[in-house]
Amino acid sequence: MAARSTPTAPQLRIWRDFIETVAAMQGELGRRLQDESDLSPADYSVLLALSDQSDHQLRSSELAATIGWERSRVSHHLGRMERRGLIRRDDCATDNRGAVVVLTDEGSAAFRRANVPHLRAIRELFIDRLDDEQLQMVDGITRALKTGA
Repeated sequence: MAARSTPTAPQLRIWRDFIETVAAMQGELGRRLQDESDLSPADYSVLLALSDQSDHQLRSSELAATIGWERSRVSHHLGRMERRGLIRRDDCATDNRGAVVVLTDEGSAAFRRANVPHLRAIRELFIDRLDDEQLQMVDGITRALKTGA
């Protein structure tokens, strides 16, 4: 007997519930982040990636790969962040075609101000709604989805 090629109605309901829940959480986290820190979720992603580096800088192509964006999206967004003083772009010493994105003092301060309220919201909207066993199940599910296992 051949495997069914389309999801069943119950599987589709689970899928829709999953997608709608993730979108609602992302929307609420984004609204809170913007209201409390004046940073967009995209700003926060860039600042987080740069903050995670010991020297607080990444080549723009590495930044794009780290946050999972197309290079053109990164370039446009970095221009907006640069105008706000959150980052600066320096020429790459080893490659004249590339740029190094550097976290500025202002960007670092904005990230620090946003971090505690954002992490508090993550706890409230996600972590506190699940018990330890459920969190472990979510961990297993996300690992399986990431690796395709």
